[in-house]
Amino acid sequence: MSIKRFASNARMSQMVIHGNVAYLAGQVAADTSASLTGQTQQILAKIDGLLAEAGCDKRQVLSATIWLADHNDFAAMNEVWDAWVPEGHAPARACVESALAFPPYRVEIAVIAGL
Repeated sequence: MSIKRFASNARMSQMVIHGNVAYLAGQVAADTSASLTGQTQQILAKIDGLLAEAGCDKRQVLSATIWLADHNDFAAMNEVWDAWVPEGHAPARACVESALAFPPYRVEIAVIAGL
């Protein structure tokens, strides 16, 4: 099977497609001054764009991993997440508290989607 890499640099690719599966790198907000809600909305918009580039959409998300810098943001993040996930298409999901690579990041999300 072929492997296609998107938005790659020496360290990573934003998305890799292998067979009928798209693997997205962890996505973070471009505007780190935004609230947790704003950062989550930015990330989900980036994910929507990458999925569209792969030829699918959020209905095909199989799995999601979410990292929160502060577990107290869980409810606020879930409000945005729940509004984004199409009814009947909830993926398998893990959500953990973790120190993120850059302190202004409050949330990071990676997904795997079927094509």
